[in-house]
Amino acid sequence: MTAEFAVEVFQNEYLPEGAREVDAIVTVSASGVASAPVSSADIAQVIIVDCSGSMRYPPAKLNAAKHATVTAIEALRDGVSFAVIEGTDTARMVYPSHQGLAVASNRTKLEAKRVVRGLTADGGTAMGRWLTLADRILTDHRGGLKHAILLTDGQNQHETPAQLSRTLASVNGRFTCDCRGVGTDWQVEELRKIAESMLGTVDIIADPQGLADDFRAMTATAMGKAVGGVSLRLWTPEGATVKFVKQVSPTVLDLTDRRVESGARTGDYPTGAWGAESRDYHVCVLVKPAGVGDKMLAGRVSLLTPGGDVLGQGRVLAVWTDDGALSTRINREVAHYTGQAELAEVIQDGLEARKAGDVETATAKLGRAVALATSSGNTDTAKLLAKVVDVVDPVTGTVKLRPKVEDADEMTLDTRSTVTKRVGKG
Repeated sequence: MTAEFAVEVFQNEYLPEGAREVDAIVTVSASGVASAPVSSADIAQVIIVDCSGSMRYPPAKLNAAKHATVTAIEALRDGVSFAVIEGTDTARMVYPSHQGLAVASNRTKLEAKRVVRGLTADGGTAMGRWLTLADRILTDHRGGLKHAILLTDGQNQHETPAQLSRTLASVNGRFTCDCRGVGTDWQVEELRKIAESMLGTVDIIADPQGLADDFRAMTATAMGKAVGGVSLRLWTPEGATVKFVKQVSPTVLDLTDRRVESGARTGDYPTGAWGAESRDYHVCVLVKPAGVGDKMLAGRVSLLTPGGDVLGQGRVLAVWTDDGALSTRINREVAHYTGQAELAEVIQDGLEARKAGDVETATAKLGRAVALATSSGNTDTAKLLAKVVDVVDPVTGTVKLRPKVEDADEMTLDTRSTVTKRVGKG
């Protein structure tokens, strides 16, 4: 193991008599990666480039995609396994020419870059087929760190939503995938569905010239991972039910439906690959209500390797009291991330209402988003909101919808709505 993990739990464990909902923020931190980097042989990187006909217009789009792919190849460490896939209404190996992975070296990277520079655009879009091919070539990789980058400029027109869902169900948990949309003709909801299923990120690159820097950064992040396939295991006492488990920092990601039963009253939730980083999770458990003075272990949170080794552990507690000052005290971490999760939800709801022409709902939702972003200090989101609404009063969330909004501004707000502002631990 090349990383050390620490688990901390933040909560107000005091509940009024008869209460049963227990909330906690679980902070997981990994360190020690830089001093003992993972072996290059443990890492596999696949780059999926949209080469459908729409990538021809404007010509700078495909050129930028090829340049970004070349940049990502250059960033690979020697010894890393890699491949490049051409995505249209089918999926085709670009490099290596056979279905498999190449090992990064001066020779193979030069060969791959030469082939990538010769890519042309034609055909349609079927992202599920792209992911299926990526899964096939990653299957035989013995290392635990498997990562893909998916770039597209359009919508998944040659597959039904049901077909894509079936593909995602078959490949999720097998590798992580970061998705990028170039331009403004793709669907945020579509790429977000892929990214969330594959425990990756989604973002817009409105200007194709920004692709190279973004691909370089994603590849560097992948090279910095130390352990893959890490699970968060939650044990709860008899009679308890799990209301939800969500990642709440650095992005909001609901893991509740991803639970895999792993024992009596125990379930595992995937967290993907880890480098030197820290993430926060919101755990909410409904327990049997108890009387004043009673105490309970409401949950035990553990972090595990694919082999079952425990990397860290924390406890979620419940103590019933008749002291109102104790039971009504709101834990600052729980309150903050509850607001951040609501912020992501109201932004997406507000933008959907705006598209549907429901001005009243859009104004109310986006106004609430402005107030939440302001109160939590999420200045990045506040700036994005200000490009979609005219802010009259940021504290109360009084806003007016802008009559004309650039597609890129709206899509940027949508894609980054799940990016959270981290709370300072206290």
